[in-house]
Amino acid sequence: MIRTVPVHLAGRAYDVVIGHGLLAEAGRRIRPLLKRDRVAIVSDETVWGLHGQALTRVLEDQNIAVETIVLPPGEQTKSFTFLEQVSDRLLALELDRGDLVLAFGGGVIGDLTGFAAAIYKRGIDFVQIPTTLLAQVDSSVGGKTAIDTPRGKNLIGAFHQPRLVLADLDLLSTLADREVRAGYAEVIKYGLLGDLAFFEWLETHSASVLAREPTALLQAIARSVEMKAEIVALDEKEGGPRALLNLGHTFGHALESETGFGEALLHGEAVAAGSAMAFRFSAAQGMCTSQDAVRAENAIRAAGLPTRLSDLAKTAFSAEALCHHMAQDKKAEGGRLTFILARALGDAFVARDVSRDGILDFLKNEGAI
Repeated sequence: MIRTVPVHLAGRAYDVVIGHGLLAEAGRRIRPLLKRDRVAIVSDETVWGLHGQALTRVLEDQNIAVETIVLPPGEQTKSFTFLEQVSDRLLALELDRGDLVLAFGGGVIGDLTGFAAAIYKRGIDFVQIPTTLLAQVDSSVGGKTAIDTPRGKNLIGAFHQPRLVLADLDLLSTLADREVRAGYAEVIKYGLLGDLAFFEWLETHSASVLAREPTALLQAIARSVEMKAEIVALDEKEGGPRALLNLGHTFGHALESETGFGEALLHGEAVAAGSAMAFRFSAAQGMCTSQDAVRAENAIRAAGLPTRLSDLAKTAFSAEALCHHMAQDKKAEGGRLTFILARALGDAFVARDVSRDGILDFLKNEGAI
């Protein structure tokens, strides 16, 4: 079972290939993209320990020389420090602009590697082999690359499309259940923002997806990628409808900032809580029904994901601090807060002038101080 989803961008189109056994085909699929018989792989210690030998073997079987850059796992790796390390290592390897870098890991490795590829000698090709559910359905597709700073998440970055994405479902077998749930937050996001039928399918199939049942998993990932590919083709650089993909992210990124971008709160967990909050805020403003907000929250909670501030921390969040982080969000313009809100399940929209006072009041009603 292999599904191929094309991302239609003029002059830079590429395929997202989804299915089982794709790691074993990586050498054959990557070779046509190479100008020289070598590739630099960026990975993290966890992924490389589990799958590095297998990837090396299939590349070397195609007579492709492998150079490796193995980094510590975790969100903290998406930083200037490790961007400098990766860039320096690529320079030491004397890669030229005809060479290729391979991102082999989750969203952190994909974002960091893609950004390094975007700025290395003003741009070098890269391929994504995402190893987490979150990366397979979201961060590996669409060309958004970035690092974090102490002032916020993904604030330093570039748009740089991959040449190919290989989403091998077998790689998800080694994920912890918590990581699968975190990735599922991005899956259900697609249904919430633009496909009621997909949301309703997930309501009845979430257990199968979370259990990594092959047919359900393939359907969930393929539909998520199809939706993202359609939106990216319409709006590559987030000037319009692509912003819808940030449902839950304005709240979520603020929560990640307050909890320190670490293991205390995974990105998908923050998006889950942020999506539920976006629906509750929409309902409080009379934009959608309270029934839709409750249904969205129940579907997220049924997957074992957080939906409220009280699910995230033992100590209260500061409403003022959360609003400050939101004001630094990439989507904010002219000091105005931008949120993705909802008219109904499967019908999200971009709200570009949300009242700061309204958000403060909402956060306090949610339990912030």
